[in-house]
Formats: sequence, structure tokens, C-alpha cells
Amino acid sequence: MTDSFSDQQFSDHQWLSIPDLVQLLGVSQSRVRQLIDDKQLLAIRPGGGPLQVPAAFIRDAAPVPELRGTLIVLADDGFTDEQAMSWLLEVDDSLGVPPITALLAGRKAEVRRVAQALA
Repeated sequence: MTDSFSDQQFSDHQWLSIPDLVQLLGVSQSRVRQLIDDKQLLAIRPGGGPLQVPAAFIRDAAPVPELRGTLIVLADDGFTDEQAMSWLLEVDDSLGVPPITALLAGRKAEVRRVAQALA
């Protein structure tokens, strides 16, 4: 996996900016940044622009709870934020769907097992 990705790679996903998240989550900008720092959300800068979070990482006006542990596993595996984002949003052969889709479907343990095997 490479550290860089093309803007095309994620073009079929809906992205939320920090101001979008402030409005959607009903929290301050500093709280949104804290959610990112605490690995409750993952944000990248597509094309070097402002930080953005995939809309798929939000459910019921809150970060997807299962995401945090998965992000920690990926970070422990040495993944950069960009690599983790790619893995979460692209179809994984072992899961048959993108890992974020599997997390949203309640397959947290399976997703984390696959993530741990990537180390």
C-alpha cells in the first residue's frame, strides 16, 4: 500500500469538511478536531485541501462507535491515515465489501481480525 492516493480514488464517496461535521454533530470545531485526535474519526486532506471525513463514518449524528478500535488496530499495524482510509473505503477481498460497510453491518470482530492480519 502506498502513502499517496489519487483524488479519483475516493471520488465516489461523500465527504464532510470540519464545518460540515460541526453542523451535523452539533459540536464545536475543537470538539470535532478532538474526535479526530482521539481516533473516533479519521480525516485526510484529499488533494492537499482541507481535512475531510467520509460521511460513511457518521451514523445517527455521531461517529460510528466501531470505527475507533479499528483505527487503533490499523495505527498499531503502522498504517498512515491515508493507508487506513484506503483500506476502510475499498473492497477487501476477505470481507467481500469495504471494511466500513462491514463495520456498519455489525461485523466489528471480523473487520478487526482482518485488520490485525495486515500487520
